[in-house]
Order: sequence, then structure tokens, then C-alpha cells
Amino acid sequence: MSKRLIKHIFRKVRDANLKYRLVEDGDTIAAALSGGKDSFTMLYFLLMLQKYTPLKFELLPVYMDLGWENDVRAMEEFCNSHGLSLIIETTNIGQVVFESRQEKNPCSLCSNLRRGAINRLGKSLGCNKIALGHHMDDVVNTLFLSMLFEGRFNVFKPKTYLDRMDITFVRPLIYVAEAEVRQFVDSLEIKPVKNRCPADGQTKRTEISQLLGQIESSYPGARQKFLSSIENVGPDSFWHG
Repeated sequence: MSKRLIKHIFRKVRDANLKYRLVEDGDTIAAALSGGKDSFTMLYFLLMLQKYTPLKFELLPVYMDLGWENDVRAMEEFCNSHGLSLIIETTNIGQVVFESRQEKNPCSLCSNLRRGAINRLGKSLGCNKIALGHHMDDVVNTLFLSMLFEGRFNVFKPKTYLDRMDITFVRPLIYVAEAEVRQFVDSLEIKPVKNRCPADGQTKRTEISQLLGQIESSYPGARQKFLSSIENVGPDSFWHG
């Protein structure tokens, strides 16, 4: 494992936390795991914040089972190795999206249903915050999706308070590039959980990610500059999502 890489990512997570106050003393945080590389990385560095900063907060790793019969053993083992127990919430969201509703745009409905389900789970566990694994590339991808398909300039905030639920979403990896996440997971030899969702890898977001990958190849550091542009516009540019 590269100590230099871990320090590099931790510095970015710490800087985002200092700027946006994502994690604070007394928080009880539901760390939303999907089994993918992003959520593994998010949980690892939240644990580092617990260990290497004065912050005192509780972490509860949670997994929303959408009905795809994904193999969750890797998540359970990862949590157990850090003294945590994975909380699994079983839902019928997959069935609703693909069988009952037969949505042409399943990802949008699925996202809304998952958000509602994890809100309810977080509240039932006594959490005041829910941590998500969105990284820098996700922010930039969302910006381009919004501009190209909605004609708007909107992205999600690093920190979003939902007053109707009295719960806050936080994104600790907001300054971390996807390439860094992938390198970190590879260094730990973590095997992400295979997602059996029928729409996995076939979305507009995947297309946008590939397009931005081409831009990044021609103009190294482009994603970082796009993120800086978002922050320079000001807080009103962020989408409350």
C-alpha cells in the first residue's frame, strides 16, 4: 500500500472537511456503501478522520439491498476488519423500477427511491448525517449532464441539509479524483462488489464520463479546473440534491 497515496487522499478529504464542515463533533453518520470502489474509499477515509483528527463522531456503515442479490461478503469483511458491522436494509426498489413501473429512464426513479429509503434508514438509526461516495469526477459529470440534457448549470453540494427530514448529506471525497480512488482500491486489493443492476454501465452518465475522459487526455487537469470553476461561481451554483 502506498503511504504517499493515502496521505495525498487524506489531505484532500481533510481540506474538504475543513472548508465545508462535513463532519463535526457529535455526529452520527450513516456511511452509505454500495460495494463499489468509491464507497469503500469514503468509509476508509472517514475512519482516518476518526483516528487522526480531534473530531469525535460515530460511523454506521449501511447498505441498501435493491433486490439484485449482490454478494455483500466483501463489504461485510471490510467493515469487520475495521471493527464495524454492516447494516443491510432490504428493499424492493429493483422490482418496482424494472418490473412494476418498467421505466424508460430507470436510473432517475431508482435514485429517488434509494434517497428516500436511505433517509428513512438514517433517521431510524439516529443519524444526523449520511455520507455518500461521490468524488470530484461525479461533480463534474453531473455539471455536464445538467448543461447538455437540461440546459441548466447545476451540481450537487458537498453538504446538503434536507429540512423535511432533518438530515444532512455529506460527500467527503469531493476533492478526490476517480483515478486516485481506483489507485487506492487497487493498492488495498479490494474487489468491488459486482453490481447486477440491468442498467449498470449503460447510462448517460457513463457516456459523459467517457467524453470527459477524452477531454482530460487532451488537457490534463481539466476536471480539477472544472471543479474550481464551480466553486468560483459561488454557492448558488450548487444543486440541492
